[in-house]
Amino acid sequence: MFNGKMKAITFSFDDAVLQDVRMVELLNKYNLKATFNVNSELLGAGGFLTIADQKIAHYKIKPEDVAHIYDGHEVAVHTLTHPNLTTLDEKEIIRQVEEDRKNLEKLVGYDIVGMAYPCGGVNNDDRVAQIIKENTKISYCRTITDTDSFDVQENLYRLNPNVHYSNFERMYRMACSFIEMQPDIPQIFYIWGHSYEMDIDSTNWKQVEDFFKFISNRDDIFYGTNREVLL
Repeated sequence: MFNGKMKAITFSFDDAVLQDVRMVELLNKYNLKATFNVNSELLGAGGFLTIADQKIAHYKIKPEDVAHIYDGHEVAVHTLTHPNLTTLDEKEIIRQVEEDRKNLEKLVGYDIVGMAYPCGGVNNDDRVAQIIKENTKISYCRTITDTDSFDVQENLYRLNPNVHYSNFERMYRMACSFIEMQPDIPQIFYIWGHSYEMDIDSTNWKQVEDFFKFISNRDDIFYGTNREVLL
């Protein structure tokens, strides 16, 4: 149970970009909690991504701003430099995860226990998960493979989310099912994405705020960070 409740909602956002500032403001407005996954060696970098033939700003938050921007939420590992861990040897996997964890702990002043796998496509496998489990202080790792189930998952080192939050149709459909549930066992609704994706379409920020308003402040739901919900 989650603080005496059978249902919990949590959010996860990757890459520590400046759009996270606006996302945090919206989360706070509706009393929601999220985990933000950070590449410590990329903090402060600037640039653009081309998505759907558009140039989208992809400027990273500065190291000195991490603690106050994400105050009240959770900071988690996203590796030092965002490589696909399935292509690396054991030593480099451990370095990418553990050194990122240590760097982030210095910035925020608390123990870092969570992680999201970086890169798209096939970005995790059993080998990588086992290496992280046996050789780091990480307690859970989120994939990018969506699942239809709200059940509590046994394998936290290949933890599957429910929906990418830019897929508004699926997200609302799952949210309605989740809200209507009256479960006898704990259930988790896990939503993930990147806040810079909200800039792809001018309506995205309004849509995500409308969703936050719809899903928030319900008496039978616990709203927490990944750490609070999973551990």
